[in-house]
Amino acid sequence: MPHRTWISTLTLLFIGALSFITCESKRVEVLDNVGLEWTQQVDIKVGAKVLIQEHLDELAGRNIGLVMNPTARVDGVHMLDTLMALGLPVKALFAAEHGFRGSQGAGEIIQDGLDEATGLPVFSLYGATKKPTAQMLEEIDVLLFDMQDVGARFYTYNSTMKYVIEAAAEQGIEVWILDRPNPLGGNYVAGWVLEPEYNSFIGTYPIPIAHGLTLGELAQMALGEDWYETDAKINLRVIPMSGWQREMKWNDTQLEWVPPSPNLPTFEHAYAYIGTCFFEGTTLSEGRGTEHPFLMMGGESSILNDDVSLWSNYGVRLQSIQFTPVSIPGKALRPKGEGLLLNGILWENALEHPDPLTVGLRMMQWLMEYSPEATYKDYLYLLAGTDEIDELSSKRINLKTDSLDIDWGSNFESFKEKRNNYLLY
Repeated sequence: MPHRTWISTLTLLFIGALSFITCESKRVEVLDNVGLEWTQQVDIKVGAKVLIQEHLDELAGRNIGLVMNPTARVDGVHMLDTLMALGLPVKALFAAEHGFRGSQGAGEIIQDGLDEATGLPVFSLYGATKKPTAQMLEEIDVLLFDMQDVGARFYTYNSTMKYVIEAAAEQGIEVWILDRPNPLGGNYVAGWVLEPEYNSFIGTYPIPIAHGLTLGELAQMALGEDWYETDAKINLRVIPMSGWQREMKWNDTQLEWVPPSPNLPTFEHAYAYIGTCFFEGTTLSEGRGTEHPFLMMGGESSILNDDVSLWSNYGVRLQSIQFTPVSIPGKALRPKGEGLLLNGILWENALEHPDPLTVGLRMMQWLMEYSPEATYKDYLYLLAGTDEIDELSSKRINLKTDSLDIDWGSNFESFKEKRNNYLLY
């Protein structure tokens, strides 16, 4: 066979083989970023993508309201832009904490206004009212709710979802939840179950801190367990994902991480947040105003010793550090410890521990022991959803002998049994 023919034949064979490998998307082996492990590529379609591909015709002729933020993206494009480009009648936008475009920091009041890109009205659900009013909904036939949650009870997006569903029911409006993954995984359940006396905007359902549900599953569980506070008929629909499995944490999904709030720039920050958010219930810094919020914690009077190395007994790698929080517009205005040199810790391997809630709580308990001027705040009870956290705040932990395990109380196992009735995946 001539030399040139050999080259042509080999080229065609190579191209054919490459095409076969590329097309077999669920079987392509991808080199993992860590070490030399090989993993299979996954194909996950979030609820918003399923809506676009399968259900757009059901929205024809219906006035649409969007409860969304910057995480409401499909293949890098925001759902608002996609729906507008398709000519669907979007009439109003609704902004939860951090705003529709995500430009506000934690706790900053959101004002009503206009979306600069589209001219559509933006109604605040994190200001004077946290529940849509009848006036806000008067032109709406269906509400599409699409926001990436982080799997924590005290993350306010799930409370906004509850209030939106209740308000829509009272106006005879349908709500569609466009489901997205629980970044912590669908099997990670931990924490005390919220007790009624600690109900607040950071705790509106009787569920554990890490509930292991997607927002779609939580919405349906709230309906089935009669947690909505309205007598009106609830018209709820969940658009499920395809391809997501319960054992997947965010890094397993191969989806792009779009920060659900300014202080959770990566999944690692969000993973630690489920536990280290409890530093917000103390006068210690939780790392706001630094490049590593919720991974970096400390106080001005904190004095650490060799006990830092003892955390390695629990698979936790901490580094003693000094840091100075600064005010960052849109991310951390007036953070605790602003302008002060603080002594503290950096959690270096958060993603390696299977129980970030327990570790974060024990870190708080431990660091408070080394911070003579630090105090607990009443906000701690709202985060915990119970006064059972007093047991941690009133005791010392011995890192040489004590277990990190925490008793989550009698309602914990009951919740796990009930949630099985509402799992979609």
